[in-house]
Amino acid sequence: MIGGFSTPKKDKAVKSSGGKLVKTGEILVRGRDAYKAGVGVRGLGTLFAAYPGKVYFTRKKTSHGGLRTFINVAPLVKKEAKK
Repeated sequence: MIGGFSTPKKDKAVKSSGGKLVKTGEILVRGRDAYKAGVGVRGLGTLFAAYPGKVYFTRKKTSHGGLRTFINVAPLVKKEAKK
């Protein structure tokens, strides 16, 4: 970097908001420790959808009294074909 100054990384953020439809493998959160993987989400540093569905967030209390935010994916319900 020029002059020894470092710039903050701009790619570390929440990529998908609540209620958004996502595909399998789509990145939901990158580089944030505030969010943990919930139902239908995989990964440690980069959280991604395990299957297609709708994104939603939940908050749960830890054993130490703090709050933890989980990002989840609700699976899509496929419509059955009419016979």
